[in-house]
Order: sequence, then C-alpha cells, then structure tokens
Amino acid sequence: MTPRDAFFAKSHAVPLPTAIGCIAAEPIIPYPPGIPVLVPGERIGWSKLLYLAQIVAGGGICAGAGDPRLLTIRVVDEDAYPPVLCPRS
Repeated sequence: MTPRDAFFAKSHAVPLPTAIGCIAAEPIIPYPPGIPVLVPGERIGWSKLLYLAQIVAGGGICAGAGDPRLLTIRVVDEDAYPPVLCPRS
C-alpha cells in the first residue's frame, strides 16, 4: 500500500500497544529529533512503538498524530482493503 493510499484509506484509532502488526494510516514524527518514525502504509513494529512511548514519556511530542498524547494511533482498516498481490514476471 502506498503512503498516499494508506493516508486516505478508511482507518480507525487503536490503543498504541495493540497497533503492532497493523498498517499506519498517519505519519508519526517525534520531536526531538524531528525524523519520521512511522509513515502511512508502513507495518507497525514493536521496536518503533517502544521508541515512541519513550519519546512521549520523556516529554517529547509527536507531530502528525491524531492523538497528541499518543494513547492511540490511526491504522488502516485492512478488512476494507484486501492485500495486493505482486504480479509474477
């Protein structure tokens, strides 16, 4: 799924710990350092969620997130978008 498709896809908010394995529907850019950690269309992994939780616990903020406290994160409703299979050459 492209970042554009994920950004405009049907999505919903889930608690941060339950987002592992889901596809991000919003960009998450922690300050500091101001480098995107998650982009729309990216599969969410445990290490990135742990890093984001540490940033927020340390007083950092996350731009792009619908929930500024980062208690929830928006993920793509994968039931509405079946997986796209890569064509074989």
